[in-house]
Amino acid sequence: MNICSLRIDDREVAVQTGTSLLDAIRSAGLNIPTLCHLDGLSAVAACRLCLVELEGTDKLQAACVSTVKEGMRVKTQTPKLKEIRRSVIELLFTEGNHICAVCVANGHCELQNLAVEVGMDHSRMPYRFPERSVDLSHHRFGLDHNRCILCTRCVRVCDEVEGAHVWDVGWRGEHCRIISGLAEPWGAVQACTDCGKCVEVCPTGALFNKGQTSEEKQGHPERLKALVEARTHQRWQP
Repeated sequence: MNICSLRIDDREVAVQTGTSLLDAIRSAGLNIPTLCHLDGLSAVAACRLCLVELEGTDKLQAACVSTVKEGMRVKTQTPKLKEIRRSVIELLFTEGNHICAVCVANGHCELQNLAVEVGMDHSRMPYRFPERSVDLSHHRFGLDHNRCILCTRCVRVCDEVEGAHVWDVGWRGEHCRIISGLAEPWGAVQACTDCGKCVEVCPTGALFNKGQTSEEKQGHPERLKALVEARTHQRWQP
């Protein structure tokens, strides 16, 4: 086994060669925020919250898609990084319609938790209040585009674990959104297996079980653990 030594926030760390920088940071007992990342799914660096500074370059790197290198020196908690993370959270709130008080994930929302963590008690940017739809065509689940942050967890879990590939990303720029099938109503997509994995991995209240009201959507750590194991073993059952 090849071992790689690096320095992270003044801590000497030794990990296996090929380890992601995010895993190396966490193995050192340090924490940096993520929204799009989920163990067991491919890394896509969509949220940009895990950006870190590397000695020798001015370019910030996303830790989830970067691998460790011998002698690497990494900073994870500089004032510049903290300001970027707060700004990212502010942008996620202002570009959507996140009304926490009436959200099914209120109190159990990863976006909400990170807003507290980065110290976002208000937005310094104007809210856009976009007109977005809610898809309730599925007989078990619902999709609220107002709360979607385009982390693509649902896309990846459906493709990489369930193998159904119901979800994808459509359009561009401010019109970009998650689509089911070929931009069909979710309930009309025959490929959907009703497994609920997409609902389970959604970090906000964008995907939810019908019948849930505010604060009723909660994560299930054991089900998420089983989901991760399902990628290399047998299919996970809801």
